[in-house]
Amino acid sequence: MSERAAPFYCPYCGDEDLRPSEEGHGAWECAACNRAFQLKFLGLLARGLRPNDAGGEEI
Repeated sequence: MSERAAPFYCPYCGDEDLRPSEEGHGAWECAACNRAFQLKFLGLLARGLRPNDAGGEEI
C-alpha cells in the first residue's frame, strides 16, 4: 500500500478536523478536542466474514 488511509472522524469527539501527527505512521491529531491517537491495521481474521444465520426476533 503506497498511500496511508486517513480516518474521516475523530474517535473521541467525532470532528473532522484531523491532521497527520509527527509521532509516526498512523498517528493523527484532532484540532477540535486536542487529542492525539494512533490507528493500526492488525490483519485479516482467519475465519473471514460469515452470514448471521442465528435469525432473531421479528419486529
